[in-house]
Amino acid sequence: MQPSPGGPPIAERFHPRVEANFPVKVILPGRDVMVQARDVSMAGLFLLAHPGDSQRYLTLGLPLPGDREIVTTCTIRRREADGVALEFGALDWDDLIALARFLHPRLP
Repeated sequence: MQPSPGGPPIAERFHPRVEANFPVKVILPGRDVMVQARDVSMAGLFLLAHPGDSQRYLTLGLPLPGDREIVTTCTIRRREADGVALEFGALDWDDLIALARFLHPRLP
């Protein structure tokens, strides 16, 4: 961990994030809602949306540009003023490889 200026220590991320300027489908009972992802990593993404305070999980359809759509249930890990940080649930090998194909050319 490294200290943050004037605050508690911040844990370093194991998976780097990349900008994800594309819509994500939030799958709700009886309807789908399109929202914007701010960034994405191999472990999760930041969604520019505010699900209800009682919600702890969201099912997403993540349409990777030029590839497949990954559907997974995510855990809400953090809530911020502009959205929520989500951690991906179980992804199969095909989904992991598709996500890596998307992320690799965008990594610094």
